[in-house]
Amino acid sequence: MKKTLGIILLIISIAAGLYFAFIYFIPFSEGVRSGELIKISHKGVVVKTWEGEISQGISGAQIFSFSVEDVNKEVIKDLQKYQGRYVKVHYKERFGTFFWLGDTKYFVTKVVRESSPHFRGVEKNTNEEDTLEKDMEVK
Repeated sequence: MKKTLGIILLIISIAAGLYFAFIYFIPFSEGVRSGELIKISHKGVVVKTWEGEISQGISGAQIFSFSVEDVNKEVIKDLQKYQGRYVKVHYKERFGTFFWLGDTKYFVTKVVRESSPHFRGVEKNTNEEDTLEKDMEVK
């Protein structure tokens, strides 16, 4: 009886481990999306996760929601720095997620600041851009 119970628990443990490994390590897809970064927040009651949104349209009708793992501290820092600006994000889509990783299946792995396609041909005031970035570094 004890031996049978031990075998059943071992099989359940191995199945759970394989399921976790499958969800966590094998991506469903990888890609790049761009848009205006409209939200990055650290939310949750018991387990805090980093969640963000990118607006991919002029009216904000098309929103891309994503999560960022806590281990990607540089990505989180960059997302906070580029809040309200046009960015390109590289992401992995997983088959599913776990509550301690994030709310979505999309996990951002890299973020790059881009120039907005809505203002092409308009020259930027580089002094203003430099001042804004210096102000952000001071804070």
